[in-house]
Amino acid sequence: MIAGMEKINEAILSKVREEARGIIAEAEEKAREEVEKARVQLEARLEEERRKMRSKAEVEAARILAQASIRARQELLKAKAEVIAEVTRGVKDALSRTTSNEAALKTLLREATQALETDRLQIYIAPRDKDIVETIVSGDGELSSMVMGIREADLLGGVMVEDAEGKMRIDNSYEARLESLLPRILPQVSKELFDKELTL
Repeated sequence: MIAGMEKINEAILSKVREEARGIIAEAEEKAREEVEKARVQLEARLEEERRKMRSKAEVEAARILAQASIRARQELLKAKAEVIAEVTRGVKDALSRTTSNEAALKTLLREATQALETDRLQIYIAPRDKDIVETIVSGDGELSSMVMGIREADLLGGVMVEDAEGKMRIDNSYEARLESLLPRILPQVSKELFDKELTL
């Protein structure tokens, strides 16, 4: 009977061991699955963090590049404006040293007086042009009857004509002509000076 009991015990123990091995194997498999699942989640989280960091870095790099591009364009525009201002100053300087021509002054004076449409006027001229303008006025009977006076003004050349009351003025000075001409010629001047555009 003892031998039978031992066999039963042995069978029970064998069955328990078999079940324990199955439970352990199942637990080990579940543990491996959980570890693998955790590893996959960790990899996904790390990849997401790397992606976010790359995205942030790309956004920051784009921002820095855009700011640098804006600063470079501003510097370029500033340099171009300085060159254009220098060219304009050079033109004004050349005009201030140019001797006025009687025919040109006569044309400017005639344009201004016709635009003013008055029979009593004052003429303002550059000091160096006074003799020429006086000669033009004295040589033109119609003009000399309209002119109340010829006054010197701080002009590079050309003329300004004003009605007797000083309410209306036509500025046909070299400065005014240059200012009205600049918007039309600056694109061409700019093209000539800056034909190779900086691309940023």
